[in-house]
Amino acid sequence: MPRRILSVVRNLFRKRAVEQALDDELRSSVEDLTQEKMKQGLSQPVARREALIELGGIEQVKEEVRAVWAGRFLEDFARDVRFAFRTLAKSPGFAAVCIVTLALGIGANTAIFTLVDAVLLKSLPVTDPSQLYRVGNANNCCAITGMQGSWDLYSDALYKQLRDHTPQFSRMAAFQAELPNLSVRRSSSTGLPQAYRGEFVSGNYFSMFGVKSFAGRTIMPTDDRPGAAPVAMMSYRTWEGHFGRNPSVIGATFIINTMAYTVVGIAPPGFFGDTLRPDPPDFWLPLSTEPALDQQNELLTRADLSWLHAIGRLKPDARPAQVQAEVTLELQRWLSAQPDLTAYDRTRVSKQRIIIAPGGAGVTEMQRQTEAELRLLMIVAGFVLLIACANVANLFLARATAARADTAIRLALGAPRGRLIRQMITESVVFAILGGLAGLTVAFVGARAILLIAFRGFPFVPISATPSFAVLGFAFLVSLATGVLFGAAPAWVASHSQPADALHGAGRSALDHTSVPQRPLVLLQVAFSISLLVGAGLLTESLRNIENQNFGFDPNRRLIVRVDPALSGYKPDQLYGLYQQLQDQLPRIPGVLSASYSLYSPMRGDNWDDIIHIEGRPPGERDDASYDRVGPHYFQAIGTRLLRGRTIDAEDTSASQKVAVINQAFARKFFPKQDPIGRHFGIGDESHAGDFEIVGIVQDTKYFAARQPAHPTFFLPFLQTTNDPKLKTINSATN
Repeated sequence: MPRRILSVVRNLFRKRAVEQALDDELRSSVEDLTQEKMKQGLSQPVARREALIELGGIEQVKEEVRAVWAGRFLEDFARDVRFAFRTLAKSPGFAAVCIVTLALGIGANTAIFTLVDAVLLKSLPVTDPSQLYRVGNANNCCAITGMQGSWDLYSDALYKQLRDHTPQFSRMAAFQAELPNLSVRRSSSTGLPQAYRGEFVSGNYFSMFGVKSFAGRTIMPTDDRPGAAPVAMMSYRTWEGHFGRNPSVIGATFIINTMAYTVVGIAPPGFFGDTLRPDPPDFWLPLSTEPALDQQNELLTRADLSWLHAIGRLKPDARPAQVQAEVTLELQRWLSAQPDLTAYDRTRVSKQRIIIAPGGAGVTEMQRQTEAELRLLMIVAGFVLLIACANVANLFLARATAARADTAIRLALGAPRGRLIRQMITESVVFAILGGLAGLTVAFVGARAILLIAFRGFPFVPISATPSFAVLGFAFLVSLATGVLFGAAPAWVASHSQPADALHGAGRSALDHTSVPQRPLVLLQVAFSISLLVGAGLLTESLRNIENQNFGFDPNRRLIVRVDPALSGYKPDQLYGLYQQLQDQLPRIPGVLSASYSLYSPMRGDNWDDIIHIEGRPPGERDDASYDRVGPHYFQAIGTRLLRGRTIDAEDTSASQKVAVINQAFARKFFPKQDPIGRHFGIGDESHAGDFEIVGIVQDTKYFAARQPAHPTFFLPFLQTTNDPKLKTINSATN
């Protein structure tokens, strides 16, 4: 191997000396053979002629020797590349058309792969992500009561039970499933508070991920204890964008909502949390401070409410299947020990389970939501690339057909067919790589455009349209494969060319066999183009149907404003007066025809779900339904039609009879052959079955997803349920 490497270096970089040595050796051989012939009685000219004939010709012998030289392939490749660039310079119009066509095809594929790499393939920027495993994989949000079947969210008490009784995890951390809104201002500032996003995390959150602070320190387990001084960790993006990377931020006091926190550190630049999502956390706060910060909900103290995700780092000798069985058993034990568990729920304990899944990518809700769409886009981009390849292959075939006479002359002069094929494939690869380089610009613009469309309305999305090393490698491989793909047809023509036929004008015949590969290429283009057009038409029609469907409300001339009274220090007992003021003052705004408020607004993509029991049903028989809390005249304000009974009005207060309005889906599910008006139901077990009287039915309205049917939903008066302890709002923000 060392001798071969030295031979390659000598043949490539000492070419003149090697050629001179070869020439001297051949001349010496000719002279020696000529002398032998002259000794046999031949004259000097005849002897030399016979010697050359016996050797086969000096130039031919030189070519044979060069063919076996080490490094000859590299030399031929360099020569072919130079020839390709000469062709490009000779025919700039032809080259521009080919490169632009390939840039569109390769760029489209690279743009989609950029998103695939960023969304589906990348792990969190943490230490050894392959060791991370999620405790549950259902991707639920945002708070759940009751049984889950396949568990994914946990109360703080259950999380600690699993953490302390699963020794196979070296660390297990918990974090909030939904990011709360925060009102933040620096204590030394006299300005108004600014809105930020936060996340409550356990004290071992950063140490479990192996994430170190960029500046200062991270949140530690000692910060997540009752009575500990409130501290917070700030994201690098927030520190840079809102505070100009001011070092005085570290150690400074910030008023978050109404509570003083000390910022102890800045997270690393590339760390955006445990979940890929738009608008990631600006601040991370210890779990222990949740009750004081969010006095309205106090999620941490509720053992019946599941609101935390959990991720752990498995020990090297731990087996996920065994750990899954143990945490499932621990879950069932914990559930069985709960004193307020109903008889019906006890029958379901044995069916509850936890699935241990790889957690290197964190919570993969966005990945699951976009996986099908990204695969579809990859297929479409692949079709576009195939069409581009067929177009360029036809152009190369046409040029090869026009140059058949030149090719025939080269073959007649002794050029090997394999050498011509390599030269043509190299030329096509050069064109493809140039198209790939141009396609990187197309990829960046395309990926950026897709992100802007998909996440419009979000100030920040932690997905970069800039190609990574993996994307650059993908673009190079696609360019290489593309060059071979569209260069194969012209090479096939060259390998089957007959010099005599070409020189006699057979290339101009209408029955020329070089047109044979062009026909399937044209058919391929037509087939793929028609397929894309049909698919695009069907997709456009589907989008039109989704957009123009009956959502159950009127989106025209409606404005949604989100407010969170808790951010301004409102206590739960103050909300009643605030909402009464909103009820009186909102309709007085000039230009406002009607106004109301609700916990959730249509098509927000979120809803609250709870267990209900309908009066008259057997004890223990329960089901679940979504619910919303709405103000007076809410249905009139959003344009939802009343079908029967009445809607919620200003007389439905805490002092009046508790009432509810249901949608059609609720009526179909729970009263398929009965009149729901006047019936009663309640949240929880049968002891609450008579809490709410159904007074009206409204049309189905979509609150969660456009492509899913409306959930069975009931609506409760906002002013009537504010002080009800069973109906504490999990998200105090109001629409």
